[in-house]
Amino acid sequence: MADISESFRWIGVELRHLVALRTVAEEGSLAGAARRLGYSQPAVSQQLQTLERLVGSRLVERRAGGREVTLSEAGQRVLLHGAAMLARAQAADAELRALEDGSAGSLRLGTIPSIGARIVPELLRRFGERAPAIEIELVEDAWDDRLLDQLEAGELELAFGFPPLRDGPFNSVELLEDPYVLLVAADSPLAAAKRTLSLRRLADIPLIVCSQSEAADAFCRAHGIAAQIRYRIDDNATLVGLAAAGLGAALLPRLAVDPSRTDVVQVELATKPPPRLIVLAWHGDREQTASARALVELAGEVCADLFVSTERVIH
Repeated sequence: MADISESFRWIGVELRHLVALRTVAEEGSLAGAARRLGYSQPAVSQQLQTLERLVGSRLVERRAGGREVTLSEAGQRVLLHGAAMLARAQAADAELRALEDGSAGSLRLGTIPSIGARIVPELLRRFGERAPAIEIELVEDAWDDRLLDQLEAGELELAFGFPPLRDGPFNSVELLEDPYVLLVAADSPLAAAKRTLSLRRLADIPLIVCSQSEAADAFCRAHGIAAQIRYRIDDNATLVGLAAAGLGAALLPRLAVDPSRTDVVQVELATKPPPRLIVLAWHGDREQTASARALVELAGEVCADLFVSTERVIH
């Protein structure tokens, strides 16, 4: 196979050669092009001579008097294609500058189902309004440890999680305290009583809890309650659905509950479980991009607004 440099004469053409040709065509003289480009006239002439040698054609013709120049037919063809090449190069430069300043590109965000349902949609909506050229790719997993594995491996830029984070090169910012709530069916006697439920009574109620967390078990043990765990469920909607069907009381984080549901009611506990803390984490040994920093800041704003709104639901 022949070397491409032997069959493709344009391989040595540089952008500066095309810029010189375009400027000469626009100015109509070597002197004018030199002034505009900030070159000496001999330098512009040398650029043109090099380009002519590379493409194998005479590109400019001097008019009578020698000061004015015009493009030959070959020069016009070269300029036609050269202009397209310069436009693509300028577009590439603009994209790279946007990547540098964080106004374009992509970002991979790790999320967890209950967070994905309540925090992420609003976060992406607001971020899309502020940075429409940034594409956010979502990676969901029920276990934050697996997201941290991807974060450490550089497969994610950011990931939601729950402290304390496991050992690793992680930095994080706390976004929200997500309180645990006890939900029962809307027609349950506990809902009708509208009384604060003592922990002693909690021991008599079949509980439905999330299988990815031991927070409910730890809360019961800490208060000497022999909890009756009837179901451990992965899916939050199923978990709440079982409670709505009267099959037990769901003890789960408030963000895991669809606030539009009317078939469950929150029962106040005399002693509340510690809230679930939600953080946004990143790799501490890697420099954050501007878009990642902007997303972290915006996540704080979204969660602050969400905290206010969730205070009014499921009562």
